[in-house]
Amino acid sequence: MRLRRKINILVVLFVLLLPSLGMARVSIPSGLTYEKDAQVGGSYRGSIQLLNPGEDPQEVKVYQSDYLFYADGSNSYGEPGKDVRSNADWISFSPRRLIIPAGGSVQVAYIVDVPSDQVLTGTYWSLLLVEGISASSPEAGNGAKGVISVGIQQIMRYGLQMITNIGNTGTHSLKFVKTKILKTDGKRILQIDLENTGERWLRPILWTELYDEKNNSVGKFEGEQLRIYPTTSARFKIDLSQVPKGTYKALVVADAGGDDMFGANYTLKFD
Repeated sequence: MRLRRKINILVVLFVLLLPSLGMARVSIPSGLTYEKDAQVGGSYRGSIQLLNPGEDPQEVKVYQSDYLFYADGSNSYGEPGKDVRSNADWISFSPRRLIIPAGGSVQVAYIVDVPSDQVLTGTYWSLLLVEGISASSPEAGNGAKGVISVGIQQIMRYGLQMITNIGNTGTHSLKFVKTKILKTDGKRILQIDLENTGERWLRPILWTELYDEKNNSVGKFEGEQLRIYPTTSARFKIDLSQVPKGTYKALVVADAGGDDMFGANYTLKFD
């Protein structure tokens, strides 16, 4: 009996926290973030539009993962429902496997049932992963059986963030973890790592105001705005290339809107 094998090299490109893009003949015009406030014991529903702009049908699978990220650039995609702040077990969705016709679209419906647990507070989240399946993949529903092939498959995945806030509950807290001055590509960058030590997600914008040795303000400089979930961290950068050499007092503020402002004072020396 002749042995038949399929050998594939997988190249995985993961699309997360980006606008909808036309990759793998699938785009998601309804967006990549789905946030809702809900009460303990309550439920809500919605749908995700998957669009195939290509000229051929596109097979797609949808599945779940937990998701954590950190300031050093590392990410964790864990077993769904295992993280203490995962809402993966609350989410039911259908279909899990589908074929989008050429030039057509399909809706993936989901229901979120929040447990009747009064301990729940703040923000809970997880990912729905949408992955296009190539016709040559062993997973393809119409793939040829027992055919020998050697090749490279490019897999595109979208990470859809499914966020549930328990009403307006949860503490709001950010911690300034690490500060560093970088000199790169002729620029001077203030780099600050922030950790969310609270119970609710925040989306702060980082800015700093600098004062010279005579206590005169030399300007306010604005940096990035990033989302940070509880227990996660993010790295923010502010371009200070235009600031003259010298020693400055810096008031650095992470402004998450409303009363959610968190600050730290530093002394910065620019050579």
